[in-house]
Amino acid sequence: MMNDLPHIDPAAFRPIDETALFSGVNGRRATHPPRILLMYGSLRQRSFSRLLAEESARILTALGAETKFFHPSGLPLPDDAPDTHPKVTELRDLCQWAEGMVWSSPERHGAMTGIMKAQIDWIPLALGAIRPTQGKTLAVMQVCGGSQSFNAVNQMRVLGRWMRMLTIPNQSSVAKAYEEFDADGRMKPSAYYDRVVDVMEELVKFTLLTRDISPYLVDRYSERREQLAAAASAAGGVTLSKL
Repeated sequence: MMNDLPHIDPAAFRPIDETALFSGVNGRRATHPPRILLMYGSLRQRSFSRLLAEESARILTALGAETKFFHPSGLPLPDDAPDTHPKVTELRDLCQWAEGMVWSSPERHGAMTGIMKAQIDWIPLALGAIRPTQGKTLAVMQVCGGSQSFNAVNQMRVLGRWMRMLTIPNQSSVAKAYEEFDADGRMKPSAYYDRVVDVMEELVKFTLLTRDISPYLVDRYSERREQLAAAASAAGGVTLSKL
């Protein structure tokens, strides 16, 4: 079969390992609660994106997950402070802790807010040898000041793919969010609330399914080939054949 693929490097090409795919790392499955980080995109005192995230956290806890929040107040604009800034360090540490994330943003001028985007921009694709978001699950949600829209969640899906995350199929968009929360900040019963439950339920399921095998899911032929070439070059040996 490989004879028909002359451009494939056999040293880097591997058949699918079903044992690794279905049995977890070294055949073991994690038993701790799924770790979910929630982020929101507004600093207003009565922030509906925060209230939606808080309601989601309650549902996640009921589903057996452990949740933490990143509160963006005090986070500098990207490139306006060193990455040693305490809020940047806090955000990056939380990203490494998490096995899945929830991003909740208002839609402002047809897009996610700058507050939401700034948080994502402070998360690097790599921290040394660690990729803090790669292979982790993501749920996206938005709140709307008027009729239902999907601009913000669609943008966040693009960013999730760019961050090499596994964005779940379901999502939530809450229209006229000011009508959907009571005076205590709790979400009222509605079809919107039911959808949030659906999204959180799906997020926990996907996180449980993938967290033990995410290193294998994102193990790539092209990167294995680059690693082999680098190792051969460092050893002064023969480099891999050129494509």
